[in-house]
Amino acid sequence: MSAAVWALAAVLPLAAPPKLLVNAQLDTVSAAGGLERAFRPLLAQPGWIGYTVPLVRGLNLGCDYVSPGGRTAPGVIHLEPPDHAVILFRAEAGAVTRIRVLSPDCEVDAGGSAVHWLDDVRPSESTMLLETFANAPAGAVKNQRDPVRHGAIYAVSVTEDPAATDFLISLARKDPDASVRRESVSALARSKDPRAVAFLEEVLRH
Repeated sequence: MSAAVWALAAVLPLAAPPKLLVNAQLDTVSAAGGLERAFRPLLAQPGWIGYTVPLVRGLNLGCDYVSPGGRTAPGVIHLEPPDHAVILFRAEAGAVTRIRVLSPDCEVDAGGSAVHWLDDVRPSESTMLLETFANAPAGAVKNQRDPVRHGAIYAVSVTEDPAATDFLISLARKDPDASVRRESVSALARSKDPRAVAFLEEVLRH
């Protein structure tokens, strides 16, 4: 993405719930006044909180395989990947317990849950919010996969935000949790950012 296009994406409101979102108690909240300010009060109600961010160019996000009645069903084939990703946070007991990254081309069945959809999300603010979950203290058992931390790391890695690469490099260098360092290196290996390439070359030399 060129600097000019990124600058435009950084200020354009990213809205519209997934077009195939079904079985949801949906409401829409504006994050124009700041993502953190809009996000935190929504944790009080069990359900999901979601928004979209620009997606790393060329990255494909898959959907769950569906075979109604045990038979393979025809589906839609998208020749070009989407230009944005759906980020979903599961809220339970006032906290985030799961983070999912989905393609906007997937059918999303909310199972009757509340879905709070955030409009006007700035990509840079999404990265900052996700960093708070990726930086959360490790659980009781270190070096084992924490679904929230690793979900946040993956969500950061798919975002077309220049700050994401710097953050992933920092985790890969310094995080005390070996599983987080491995996840960060894997995310950087998928990146085409020259800074990620330089970091991986440095790792290989040592």
